[in-house]
Amino acid sequence: MAARNKARKRAFQILFEADQRGTTVQIVLADWIRLARTDDRQPPVSEYTMQLVEGYARHIDRIDELIATYAVGWTLDRMPVVDRNILRLGAYELVWEDETPDAVVIDEAVQLAKEFSTDDSPAFVNGLLGRIKELKPSLRRDQEHPEHRA
Repeated sequence: MAARNKARKRAFQILFEADQRGTTVQIVLADWIRLARTDDRQPPVSEYTMQLVEGYARHIDRIDELIATYAVGWTLDRMPVVDRNILRLGAYELVWEDETPDAVVIDEAVQLAKEFSTDDSPAFVNGLLGRIKELKPSLRRDQEHPEHRA
């Protein structure tokens, strides 16, 4: 498994754990880092995992707003917890990270949905992240000029 793929999977697991525990991603990230230092069986947390988790944490409210706005027929709290966190990570990476091509971000999110969620989840994740990708230019303008946000 490629290093970025592994880092993305770990970032998803941290977001998922924080959601399940009702705590912040920063607390779970710190727990994972501490555990990796004290337990040889725990793999280290990569720089890219930290970058994804910390980046998501900086934009959490806007990301949830985007998902809630474009997830037709689904509210965030009714969405399966796995899908919600895959979408959160994917939306962050699509809008705020430029290192990875959009198609790769969406494909990796769909793969996470195939591995961890229901049979219907890959199509749902693909569709919603595809919509966010289409809107990316206007979303970027909105972040640069929040007073223009609809």
